[in-house]
Amino acid sequence: MAEQVLMPKQGNTVESCIIVEWNVNVGDKVEVGDILLSAETDKSTIDVESTAAGVVLARLWEEGDDVPVMEPILIVGKEGESFEIQQPGKEEKSVQVGEPAAAREEPKKISAPASSAPAAGGSTPRARMLSEQLGIPLSAATPTGPKGRIVEKDVRALAGAPLSPAAKAQALKEGVVPPSVGSGMGGRVLVRDLIKTPARVVVDLDAHTDYPVRGIRKVIARRMVESLRTTSQLSLHGWADARALKALRAAFKEDEETSGITIGDLVNFAVVRTLTEFPAFNAHYLGETIRRFEHIHLGVATDTERGLMVPVLFGSDLMSLKELSAQTKVLAARARDGVAQPDELAGSTFTVSNVGSFGIEAFTPVLNIPEVAILGVGTIVLKPVSTKNGVEFIDHIGLSLTMDHQAVDGADAARFMRALIDRIATLDRLLIRMGSNGTV
Repeated sequence: MAEQVLMPKQGNTVESCIIVEWNVNVGDKVEVGDILLSAETDKSTIDVESTAAGVVLARLWEEGDDVPVMEPILIVGKEGESFEIQQPGKEEKSVQVGEPAAAREEPKKISAPASSAPAAGGSTPRARMLSEQLGIPLSAATPTGPKGRIVEKDVRALAGAPLSPAAKAQALKEGVVPPSVGSGMGGRVLVRDLIKTPARVVVDLDAHTDYPVRGIRKVIARRMVESLRTTSQLSLHGWADARALKALRAAFKEDEETSGITIGDLVNFAVVRTLTEFPAFNAHYLGETIRRFEHIHLGVATDTERGLMVPVLFGSDLMSLKELSAQTKVLAARARDGVAQPDELAGSTFTVSNVGSFGIEAFTPVLNIPEVAILGVGTIVLKPVSTKNGVEFIDHIGLSLTMDHQAVDGADAARFMRALIDRIATLDRLLIRMGSNGTV
């Protein structure tokens, strides 16, 4: 009896997975545990294993489809076996493998063999052969064939008088278009005639490449639009004295136990300590309610090859500086390697996005909904400051806070920023007060 293979559930927060690439085709034999496809959740990439053995009778979804978890994705059974596909709102249909397409109506897409059509661009074999015969470089031809390919007639359109063997070889080697008439006997094109006619440069002003929006990029795009559509976002920008940050970083580098603590870790630590005083910013806006959390689950925006991910430091308010630094590196590495679990990438109560390493001074981060605030961290620059000694240039770090005006007010956000700026400027004194007996 034919069996259905379902899209497995990935963690408690994943509702659907986007198929990135199928590893099996209709007619292939599979065993339990074979990798059927790779898919992306809104957090990571997964491999989906077969839960049935037999012949693949049908693939129910295509690459790029967003498949709800626990929905059938594949039919496996005996070769030639009939099977049924259930789609909400339609009657079940009995489908016999090999049955003519006109004899049935398929409620879901059934995969067809991959197309053998040539890739876009390039040239046909006949065009290449004629190019070599006539001594006309392919780069000189204007493609008129399907999908932008150079066909035989495109090369023949440039043909003129015959070329001497030496002229033919040089024209192909140097990419020079031979003239229609040469100076040889009967108009034959000689080597000396090629020098007078430089190659025609063909520029396709409409050249472009289309990339499908799918996988994590599609999820990010949807979430960003949803964030801006459903929230009232306001951003505040400020600068914090960074001298304490730089001094602490320099001191930590000298100690093997703390050498891994970065300026980003120090800023995150200051953020966590500030959030304990401003619980309104450690919250989710849920429309009819605002949920404030007892503990701080700090999301750290991480750049990966697949797109932006946000691993979560659960209970970051309970961590020492060293613990926070170490845990951040572990989770960020798992996200970049594509092995982070969905539950490691969901549930943050406040997010920090740090682009200081790119030299960005300030920017406007987009809320990681349903959080009510997100902090953007910029680079460290020298800023002129009026002191008792006159104007001095002092290191400052850029800070940008975006908050949801539905949940918090601008004045509250300004007070939060002021407290964070002060906390960063005096972080060395805070650490001294806390002591170094494991707390730091």
